[in-house]
Amino acid sequence: MPRLIWSPIKYRKFSVGDIIIFLFIGSIIYSIATLNTIYSKPTQQIYLDLSPLKLPLYAIFSLIRMIFAYIISLIFTIVYAYTAAYKKNLEKILIPLLDILQSIPVLSFLPPVFMAVISLFPGSKIGLELTSIILIFTGQVWNMVFSFYQSLISIPRDLREAAKVLKLNPWQRFWNLELPCAAIGLIWNSMMSWAGGWFFLMACEMFTLTNQNFVLPGIGSYLSFSAIEGDLTKLFYGLFTLIIVIILLDQLVWRPLIAWGQKFKIEFVQDEETYESRVLLWYRRSRIFEFIKNHIADPLKEKLNQCFVRYYTEKTLKAQNISIFPKILNIIVSSLLGLLVLRGVFGLLNLLIKLPLTTWEEILTAALLTLLRVSLAVIITLLWTLPLGVKIGMNTKLSKILQPIVQIVASIPATAIFPIIIMYLIKLPGGLNLASIILMLLGTQWYLLFNIIAGGMSIPKDLIEVSKLLKLGRKEQWKILILPSILPYLVTGGITAMGGAFNASIVSEYIEFQNKVVKIKGLGALITEASSTGNNALLAGSTITMAIMVVTINRLFWKRLFKKSEEMLS
Repeated sequence: MPRLIWSPIKYRKFSVGDIIIFLFIGSIIYSIATLNTIYSKPTQQIYLDLSPLKLPLYAIFSLIRMIFAYIISLIFTIVYAYTAAYKKNLEKILIPLLDILQSIPVLSFLPPVFMAVISLFPGSKIGLELTSIILIFTGQVWNMVFSFYQSLISIPRDLREAAKVLKLNPWQRFWNLELPCAAIGLIWNSMMSWAGGWFFLMACEMFTLTNQNFVLPGIGSYLSFSAIEGDLTKLFYGLFTLIIVIILLDQLVWRPLIAWGQKFKIEFVQDEETYESRVLLWYRRSRIFEFIKNHIADPLKEKLNQCFVRYYTEKTLKAQNISIFPKILNIIVSSLLGLLVLRGVFGLLNLLIKLPLTTWEEILTAALLTLLRVSLAVIITLLWTLPLGVKIGMNTKLSKILQPIVQIVASIPATAIFPIIIMYLIKLPGGLNLASIILMLLGTQWYLLFNIIAGGMSIPKDLIEVSKLLKLGRKEQWKILILPSILPYLVTGGITAMGGAFNASIVSEYIEFQNKVVKIKGLGALITEASSTGNNALLAGSTITMAIMVVTINRLFWKRLFKKSEEMLS
C-alpha cells in the first residue's frame, strides 16, 4: 500500500479529526476554568476527594501537567543535545553532566525546585503546579536528550558530505537532515518519556517535604491516596481511568506519529507492510489541520527560513570583522557561571562535612545493595527485550499489533500496582528484596524495549533484503546487520535504563501502604526518608553517591559502546 500523503483537496467536510480537536480544546478550556478557582486560594494541605466521579477531571489535570513538562523536555532536548553534538569543547562537560543529572532521583530535585518556585509564588498553588511540572520534566527528559544526541552523532558521513556540498546553513541542515534522521528515535523515546512521566506521577503530584504534605489534584495523587489507605477498589478505578487515557493517547497521538515518522527511514526498498494509522488519515482530511498548515505552519516555516538564511548570510559577511565585545561578554558570563558553581560546591561540601563516618558507612552499604538490585533488574530486562524488541522493530505487521499493547502496559505506573505485589510477597523470605527488583524491572524495562524497537525499525529494508539474498544464517545476520544497526539505540536504552533503575529505587525501597511504611536497606530508601524528614545532609550524601556510581558505570562501560557504535556507522 502506498504511503499516505497530504491531500490536495481544498474544500472538505468536517471530519472525525475535527471532532477530536474540538473535544480536546473543550476539555482544556474546562479544566483551566476549574483550576482557576483552585489557584485563587492560598497553599494549604489539601484533602483529595476520592470519588470516582472526579477521576475524569483529575485525568485532565494530570494530562495538562504532562503536556507542559513534555514541551519543556522537547525544547531542552534539542538545545542541549545539539550543543553537545557540535560544540566539542562543551561536549566534554555536557555529556558527563547529563550522566549526573539523569542519575539524580526525582525526589532529590524536590527541595531546591520547591524552594525556588515557591519563593516566586508565595502562598499560591501555582508554585506547587510548577514544582510538579518541573519534577515530571526531570522524569521525562533524559532519555530524549540521549536519543537525540545519539542520532546526531550517528548521521551517516555521506549525508553530512551531501549537506556540505549543498551548502546548507545550520538551520537548513537541522530541518532537512538532522531532525529527519532523529525522528524515529525521538518519537519512540517521547513515548518512553511519557511512560516515565506516568511512572513518577504519583511522586510528582503528592510529595512530602520537611514532614509537610503537599497534594495536587490529579490521577497520580488519587492513586497515591488509594494506595496509602489500602483501598484496592479505588486503586482499581484510578488504574482503569489511567489505562483509558493511555489508550486514547496511543490511538490519537502515538500511532499517527509512528506512521508519519516512517517516511524518515533511510531505505531504497519499501516495506511490504507499511505502518498505517486511520487517525492520521482523519487528521490529514481535517479542515482545521488544513487551515493550520496553509495559514500558520507553512507561512511560519517560510518566515523562519528567510530569517535564518539572512542571519547566517550576515554572520558569514561579518566573520572577518571579529569584535572584542563577544569575547568580553563570554568571559563575564563564564565567570558568573563559575562563581555560581563554586558557591554550590562549597554549600554541598558544607552539608557533606556534617555527616559522621557511621552515616557514610551506612550510605556505602546501601549503595552496594541498590547497585546489586539495579544490575539484576537491567540484566533480566536485557535478556527478553533484545530479541523481542528486534522482532517487533523489524516486523511491521507484528509491530502494528504489539506496539499499542506495549505502550499501554509501559505507561501504567508500576508504583500503583506495587501495593498489590507487596501484599503477596511480603510474607516470603526476602520478599521485599524480590518486590523491589520487580518494581525496578517494571519501571526500567521499557527504556530498553522502546529503544531496541526503534533501532529495529530504523534498519533499512534494502539491507534486510541483501542479507536474505546472501542467505545469511541467523547468527551471521545478528553479527553483521542487526547488532551494528541497533547498537546506538541499545546504548541509549542501556544508559537510560540504568539511570531509571536507580531512580526507581526511591519508590521501590520505600513504600507507604495501608498507612504503614515498608522499607528495605538501600540508597533509594535513604533518599526518600531524607527528603521526607528534611535531612538535607543525608539527602546530599546519598544523591552524590548515586550520581558517582551511575557516572562511573557510564564512563567505564556505556561510553565505550557509544564509541564503538560511532565507529561502525562512520
